[in-house]
Amino acid sequence: YLEVCVLAHGSNGIGFIRLHIPWPILSREAELQKIKVAVKKVRRLIVIYKLAKPLVSPKSCCEFVRPFFLSSFSLFACHQCDFVQSICINSLLARGVYVSAFPLHDVSRTKLLHEEWANYGVMHKYQPVDLIRKYFGEQIGLYFAWLGVYTQLLIPPSVLGFIVFLYGIFTVDTNVPSQETCNDNLNITMCPLCDGVCDYWRLSSVCSLARTSYLFDNGATVLFAIFMSLWAACFLEHWKRRQMCLKHTWDLTSLEDEEEELRPEYEETLQEKKDKLKAKSKKKVSYRSLIVSYPFKVVQMCLLCVQIFVTFSAVFGVAVYRICMLSVWSMNPDPEAKASVRMTVTTTGIILNMLVVLVLEEVYGAIAVWLTELELPKTKEEFEERLIFKSFFLKSMNAFAPIFYVAFFKGRFAGRPGDYVYVFGDYRMEECAPPGCLIELCIQLSMIMLGKQLIQNNVFEVLIPKLKKMYRTIQEQKGKKRAAEDEENEIEERRPKQQFDKDFTLEPFEGVTPEYMEMIIQYGFVSLFVASFPLAPAFALLNNVIEIRLDAAKFVTEIRRPDAVRCKDIGIWYNILCGISKFSVITNAFVISFTSEFVPRMVYQYMYSVNGTMNGYTEHSLSYFNVSNFPPGTAPNTTLISGVSMCRYKDYRDPPWAPDAYTFSKQYWSVLAAKLAFVIFFQNLAMFLSMLVAWMIPDVPRSLREQLKKENMMLMEFLLNQDQEPFAKSHGLLRPATAQPLHQPHQVPADRHTRPPDSPGVSDIGLAQPILSLAHAGGTFTPTSATVSVAQLGVPAAQSPQ
Repeated sequence: YLEVCVLAHGSNGIGFIRLHIPWPILSREAELQKIKVAVKKVRRLIVIYKLAKPLVSPKSCCEFVRPFFLSSFSLFACHQCDFVQSICINSLLARGVYVSAFPLHDVSRTKLLHEEWANYGVMHKYQPVDLIRKYFGEQIGLYFAWLGVYTQLLIPPSVLGFIVFLYGIFTVDTNVPSQETCNDNLNITMCPLCDGVCDYWRLSSVCSLARTSYLFDNGATVLFAIFMSLWAACFLEHWKRRQMCLKHTWDLTSLEDEEEELRPEYEETLQEKKDKLKAKSKKKVSYRSLIVSYPFKVVQMCLLCVQIFVTFSAVFGVAVYRICMLSVWSMNPDPEAKASVRMTVTTTGIILNMLVVLVLEEVYGAIAVWLTELELPKTKEEFEERLIFKSFFLKSMNAFAPIFYVAFFKGRFAGRPGDYVYVFGDYRMEECAPPGCLIELCIQLSMIMLGKQLIQNNVFEVLIPKLKKMYRTIQEQKGKKRAAEDEENEIEERRPKQQFDKDFTLEPFEGVTPEYMEMIIQYGFVSLFVASFPLAPAFALLNNVIEIRLDAAKFVTEIRRPDAVRCKDIGIWYNILCGISKFSVITNAFVISFTSEFVPRMVYQYMYSVNGTMNGYTEHSLSYFNVSNFPPGTAPNTTLISGVSMCRYKDYRDPPWAPDAYTFSKQYWSVLAAKLAFVIFFQNLAMFLSMLVAWMIPDVPRSLREQLKKENMMLMEFLLNQDQEPFAKSHGLLRPATAQPLHQPHQVPADRHTRPPDSPGVSDIGLAQPILSLAHAGGTFTPTSATVSVAQLGVPAAQSPQ
């Protein structure tokens, strides 16, 4: 039975119950659940027997495990086990009987983790994954192992991306299109950016923008995009190999999928519906009448469509803001302000986009939880999978929608001079600058990525948990002051503050889903649009090095100790990573073809250039427009450039003196065909190389395969010796003496609540629960060998369930 210790209520009305699970109960449950425990090594004393064996290094000796049996206790190395299981009180928590239930922090182990893991002084070291798993369980251990592998593999693309950026810096002075854009002698006059108030402008005014664009839009970027496709395949394969090693080390290979317990919310709602239907119909109620109806699913789909519409509306709203601000700031009489109006509007629009993304992300997270709860999934695993799917769909759409707009839609439907497309009747759709939209895509991606991560790291993961902890501490102090006159509370104040009091003021653990979600969205930024921003892996690497230590400090000092959960792998997150990796090939192919200037430059150099160089590319990429063809009211009201008869704009159209004026020219169709051909070529090449890499790299490392073979041989030898021992004894045969008998019956102590004399302490074995604390308003609960603390609302301590 459980040993229960009810402590007096605190001044804040919260009481604690401390639970302890004795050793005999843990041993019995381990046998019933067939938990696998390492078998002790047998040391043979006969030298001749040892000489018959080959010389093997002690490090190569393999430990193997088998299901635990209490009758064969002496055969198992229980003191080496470090895994834990959680106590299920979900139904009591759901009904409000208890406020919270959590294992207590082990001060000595948290101090060790803080020194070896959560300290910024050890940022250059590998994470102690085994210690993390031993203290927090396999689920959290796998998350930090995956995060460590992801961060480690970001080093090669970070270095290569920095080299690509340096290549652009060193070759920008030799880039012919940038030189032609900056050449004032060409005297290229561009058409106005807006109707009426905007003036003509010189192409050389965007010289700095053209040079900056070339830093990210050069030939090396294409090779880097292909490399990133191969890197994504290598990353997934490397993680599979690492995961296989961890599964073997942590004994997760034979972990069976047990039938999960039904969620308390599902049971209660189902019972309520069943009672109502029985009361109305007084007939036997079938399960089909209780499941979620089709009209509810239709409503749910409508709500998701509304959220998609809100996201697109936010993107369109920011675009309208840029259009309006461009017209307003163009009225400024200051020439310097007019020269920088495009960059000012772009920067403010990107900041506004980032703020909208951050706000909608929190809103979508809450909506995803609400929609999933309305679906009433049966089990916790089903609930998590549905929640992850909805959250990822909404949050990724919210984060990537502004970037997709700039990459693939901005400037595509703006029209041409004399025939522009208008919104709200008076405002022209925005256009890309002559160097292209890639530089704006680069700025948008970098600011949203960096701003999102900095705000999330500093505000959501550090500041908000500290503020919540401070608020709970202040509320506790106020409760003590109000109850200072109560004699019982005066006695309580003299009681020293124990570990469960400290842990109760910490932030509750909300699962690893938010942690995975943040990193998966970052992986999308790194892989989906890396062709536009080669420095994205470097920024992600710097963020993750800090993120690991921030998360470590949060888990050790800021949140309550979570229940240990055993799991085989990272679950649905791996499928999401595979999907992003495959989709990134398509997005990068379209970014290079339709957003960058790579394909038009290649078409000009090999099809239209007289001498096979880039000389004359800028002139070739601009079309002519006769200013006399402006519709009334759209030409500049006042102009500082006199004598303009023709202005230029970025497009491939026939000149006004051609028979089919302003229609798409032959060059346009040649460039379009080349873009589509490049998309097909790039996609097939990247997919083929990715599949080749995945085929060449085995999922299981060679060393692990050999280890498994050796363990199987040792296990067969052990079982064979176990079968031969009774036969040898019955026939009077001798076998080599051992320092410890192979089969020694376990002596069960007279006192069931006392562990065997030769067994280790409860805190040293894996069959014991960690200290668990359950807090209740009116009583609390904490375990020691498997000690738990529970918080209970409105239920006296004497009536609290045990």
